[in-house]
Amino acid sequence: MADEFMKGFGLLSGAGLLWIVFAGWYRTSSFESTRQLIEAPPEPNTVFDSMGIFLADLMLWTALVGAFVFWVIIPAGRRARGALVADEE
Repeated sequence: MADEFMKGFGLLSGAGLLWIVFAGWYRTSSFESTRQLIEAPPEPNTVFDSMGIFLADLMLWTALVGAFVFWVIIPAGRRARGALVADEE
């Protein structure tokens, strides 16, 4: 169980850090704003802007879904599989 926790934590930490970096670049118009990191992204002017905005959204969902899968889905699946095997014996 510790390895699933660390894999989920690694995804949450790594993808979360990348999301903060990209959101800081593309979703913060002013540092005096109260909506830092969650503003609507600007209209992309270049391919690199489009890639950065896409990667910000991708990293946010990777952090959230990755942690959920490793912390909830995989342990629940293993527990359910163990219960099914125990019922068959």
